[in-house]
Amino acid sequence: MLTRTCLLRKGATGALLAGLGVALAHYAPPLPESVIAKPARQFGLPFAGAPGPDTWLLGQGYGNTTGAYRQRRSTYGNLQGLHAGLDFSAPCGTPVRAIGDGVVAEVDGPHGSPPHNVVIDHPGNLSSLYGHLLKRASVRVGQRVTRGQVIAESGDSQLTCISAPHLHLEIRDRSHQRLFNPVPYIAADWESLALAGSFGRGYEYDLSAPRKWQTPESQPEVRRGGPLLNDFARPWPPAPGGAR
Repeated sequence: MLTRTCLLRKGATGALLAGLGVALAHYAPPLPESVIAKPARQFGLPFAGAPGPDTWLLGQGYGNTTGAYRQRRSTYGNLQGLHAGLDFSAPCGTPVRAIGDGVVAEVDGPHGSPPHNVVIDHPGNLSSLYGHLLKRASVRVGQRVTRGQVIAESGDSQLTCISAPHLHLEIRDRSHQRLFNPVPYIAADWESLALAGSFGRGYEYDLSAPRKWQTPESQPEVRRGGPLLNDFARPWPPAPGGAR
């Protein structure tokens, strides 16, 4: 029978290993360019059916969005000031589908987007992360999934299913140190999807280079922990209350 001391030691070891997992997840060396698959519209969308006010919409794009710019030093400080994924607005409980064939690498792992998340590893050393899920996903680590297979249900980052119901989707290298613009990887009608949305779907301007990063396709890659990419001297629109 385990004694109280053994249980405490076991708990401490578990906490240490969990902390080590978080550390490795956030500080592993990035994979070189040569081993990462190039974007070729090889993935699909994470929801079935057509977008619409009663189904799902593109809420916030990837990259230098106005919403990310306002929080470039706080929420997005470790992501070079950019929104490193796509936010799809959807009612809580909307079925979330794998964007491509792969193997489940993590269920509620250390990569953020609470309350629940899933990571799938794909060919070409790419990984997709599905965040702000409603509950723990039913898939298990090591399980093979196919493109379009339901893997989870969308939730709300603020846990209310009223405040901010949406799915956060990222495409990363398998080391989780490089985060890529999902737009050229996902086959979709992006021009139509960008016509409607909500929070911060537009892009922040640098009036010193006003054409820079103003389309969904032109947004830059993110290196975890790298320097801010959007510390603009002449930003537009000005961040209400100052950027933080």
